Amino acid sequence: MEERLKCVIRDFPDYPHPGIVFKDISPVLKDVKLYGDVIDAFVSQIRELDVDAIVGIESRGFWFGPTIAHQLRVPFIPIRKKGKLPGDTYSYVYDLEYGSSEIEMQMGCLPKGSRVLIHDDLLATGGTAKAATHLIDLAGAKTVGFAFLVHLTFLKAEDSLKDSSNTIISLAKY
Repeated sequence: MEERLKCVIRDFPDYPHPGIVFKDISPVLKDVKLYGDVIDAFVSQIRELDVDAIVGIESRGFWFGPTIAHQLRVPFIPIRKKGKLPGDTYSYVYDLEYGSSEIEMQMGCLPKGSRVLIHDDLLATGGTAKAATHLIDLAGAKTVGFAFLVHLTFLKAEDSLKDSSNTIISLAKY
């Protein structure tokens, strides 16, 4: 799976800022067979975690997260940028490598004690994934793992996530 992904994931140097190499995963969406195989690979690894919900981070966490959740027969819960969700929300401000951001999750979407997996497209520094764990904690739920299509291992994000879970699933490591 890793080699198949690396054959289609494209690099865009200096995007969105100088010094950043953007990993473009959109070609995976164009290949129906590969997309299905990616879903199957995630589902087979996540199933053993016995999760109650998949939480996906805007926006590319929405590309695979709902399909993974559907296959596992669990709810998909979106985490979005500030101001994008109606009703009462939990909110968390965090720092990025090139600025800061704020994410939100609707209150009442996770029952207390739920076992949750956080899904996003790419693990770089871990800031957004770590911020998502704070929202899950505020809801009274527990993060039991993370799943990413791409993991930039040289940035050592797993160090910042281990307080929440040591389970990090990734299909392509760079």
